[in-house]
Amino acid sequence: MSTHPKGSIAVIFIAQRTERDEAGYAAAAQRMEELAGEQPGYLDMDHTRGGDGLGITVSYWADEGSAKAWRDHNEHAAIRDQGRDKWYSHYSLHVAEITRSYDWTKR
Repeated sequence: MSTHPKGSIAVIFIAQRTERDEAGYAAAAQRMEELAGEQPGYLDMDHTRGGDGLGITVSYWADEGSAKAWRDHNEHAAIRDQGRDKWYSHYSLHVAEITRSYDWTKR
């Protein structure tokens, strides 16, 4: 992850996966990452998933308008509906403004 500028937006998505349609989920997740990267204002994305299926994805956006445009993107909305139907048992989404950001790398 790289340092993000003050005032940028972090969209934090925490979701519990079901065991349904692993291949469909993997394809959709890859497509969403590609599509997000094509959107104006997209900065970066971090994600992880535990063995229990709990995952966290944080996408970073230049501003609130960019984050909202991603939320409202037609293809993203269609995939989100599929996620609600079969890939997630529950999720939480949080939107935050970045006020400080630091990086550290062991040398």
